[in-house]
Amino acid sequence: MRIARFTTGDDPMYGIVQENDGQDMVYGITGDPLYTEIRPNGTIVPLDDVRLLAPVIPRSKVVCVGRNYAAHAAELGNEVPDQALFFLKPNTTVVGPGDPVTIPSYSQELSLEAELAVVIKTMAKDVAADDAADVILGYTCANDLTARDSQRAEDQWFRAKAFDTSCPIGPWIETDLDPASLAISSSVDGEVAQDGTTADMIRSVADLIAEISTVVTLLPGDIVLTGTPAGVRTVDSGSSIDITIEGIGTLTNPVVRR
Repeated sequence: MRIARFTTGDDPMYGIVQENDGQDMVYGITGDPLYTEIRPNGTIVPLDDVRLLAPVIPRSKVVCVGRNYAAHAAELGNEVPDQALFFLKPNTTVVGPGDPVTIPSYSQELSLEAELAVVIKTMAKDVAADDAADVILGYTCANDLTARDSQRAEDQWFRAKAFDTSCPIGPWIETDLDPASLAISSSVDGEVAQDGTTADMIRSVADLIAEISTVVTLLPGDIVLTGTPAGVRTVDSGSSIDITIEGIGTLTNPVVRR
């Protein structure tokens, strides 16, 4: 099931994206699927006629995992850490499909990072890896944009990773997906940058959920970014980034500087 958040010009609502007679349609539902039973509200519109929004706005946090692909760690001259490397993005980093990514004023080296994002559906603390699926609503595409020059300049990554618009997600949440071996790629203006697979993750989704939940309580709507494969590259103002994950779809965002 593909859960989208969208607008037709009125207040945002949630909906289910389904194909009908060869055309993708959006079927509006009542309330927020994180908290209420999914029920149709009578709205039915072609997908092409809506504006897709970020499929979830985290109430609390985005938990990110660094260096979870060995080849990516190597391309930046880093070792794979002995324990998972975690950092946070605030919810002000989250934007949706088509929303502009703004290069921060202090950076001259903005870099893309295609990532599989996990959306949490229920409060989770000290979750065993075998039970991780029970706390997951679904998966979406994400771009962990990074001010690479700031990342090199400081030991902590707040300026590099936490700036506004640095976490586009979308186009929707796919609830029926096995994350173990999915093609994941990024491109800039149609030119392929990354071309990898989630099978190369050092720590699986289940292992990450288990380890993160020993540190913090995950809340409904929280997002976990699972790391990026090799091939990251810088992007300039005026370019367009596509993040594509098998079984989910493509997230597209333009890059601007203000």
